[in-house]
Amino acid sequence: MSHHETSHHGTPLRGTRHRIVVLGAGYAGSYAAGYLARRLHRDDVEITVVNAAPDFVERMRLHQFAAGHDLDRRPLADVFAGTGIDLRIAEVTGIDADNRTVTIDGQDQLGYDSLVYTLGSTAAHHAVPGAAEHAFHVATAPAAGRLRARLGEIDGGRVVVVGGNLTAIEAATEIAESRPGLTVALATTGELGGWLGARARRHVLAAFDRLGIDVHEHATVTGVDASSVTAMGGTVLASDATVWAAGFAVHPIAAAGGLDVTPEGQIVVDRQLRSVSHPDVYAAGDSAHVVGDNGLTLPMSCATAGLSSRQLAATVLGDRTGRRIPATPKFYVGSHVSLGRRDAVFQLVDKQAQSRPVSLRGRAAARFKASVLTGAAWSTTHPTSGLPSRRHRLAASSSPAESAPAPATTSA
Repeated sequence: MSHHETSHHGTPLRGTRHRIVVLGAGYAGSYAAGYLARRLHRDDVEITVVNAAPDFVERMRLHQFAAGHDLDRRPLADVFAGTGIDLRIAEVTGIDADNRTVTIDGQDQLGYDSLVYTLGSTAAHHAVPGAAEHAFHVATAPAAGRLRARLGEIDGGRVVVVGGNLTAIEAATEIAESRPGLTVALATTGELGGWLGARARRHVLAAFDRLGIDVHEHATVTGVDASSVTAMGGTVLASDATVWAAGFAVHPIAAAGGLDVTPEGQIVVDRQLRSVSHPDVYAAGDSAHVVGDNGLTLPMSCATAGLSSRQLAATVLGDRTGRRIPATPKFYVGSHVSLGRRDAVFQLVDKQAQSRPVSLRGRAAARFKASVLTGAAWSTTHPTSGLPSRRHRLAASSSPAESAPAPATTSA
């Protein structure tokens, strides 16, 4: 009996539940897993979530944690309690997309019928000598913890943040505000917040000046060691703790597993977030090369995780049940950057993701950002809340490779 045999009513025969494996329980994976658990009938599917850590990590707050602020613990066992999801705390060490298997902890294997790939990203060191060995970052909870410990050791010391985009700005301002005994500098290849509108950028620069952060623009970092950062042209910045915030990189597992990926390693997906090479694999968040409604690639960010996870969940549901798949919106209205705990900027963007003259700044923007962080954490860690309780039965075909995908509709 094949794993996809069904009764004449179109529902799976006993013992042939469709196996959905979700890799990663961050913003995208937790939402997708909870949504599918709520919407698919338990007699038809078994859902397994694999995550390396036992807790949900608020990645958008890791710069705050590194600066010394404590975060609420959110155990994944509590997040998925009552959903029927099988939680496996293990490291994903490989996949075989052709044979539909996942290797965890280097030895155990899980088979799947549908794979949800949401393993996220980590810091990209861009092959800069010494960056991986000597710099800290805030892309993962363990890394943020190491930076937190280091900052606690160097009161009166010097911190250099490398990068000029959202993560770098938030890390530099949070550290400077929370640890006034440290001297903080930032080095960036281009202009600090160069993508912002004129008013928003002036506000960011004023915040850096208020916090005493020394800004080095057009200073491409070429090397890092235990006590300094070297920039192109020979400029040397003394550093007791270097924070690397110059971009993100995805794990090579997807490429090694046989999936079609971009040169950067992101899984190439269609509009509905199916892998173009293996349509039984769905990807969202930083792991996927997601194209927005404007035809531009969406950046690696929590916002992209939210946008793409909603489409992914709707697609898996449609593929499994034969229901019509909506084309969920994939566009940004703006970029939000914190400047410490009481200041921020929300930069509105147009349909081509270019900054508009309009922005929200100051305490109002900080309150808005705080509400976004709280809302994102709550919705992710309550993945079944507010969803219809009706669970749909699987269609006769349980793989998109065996039947044409349900047609897409545009959202209202």
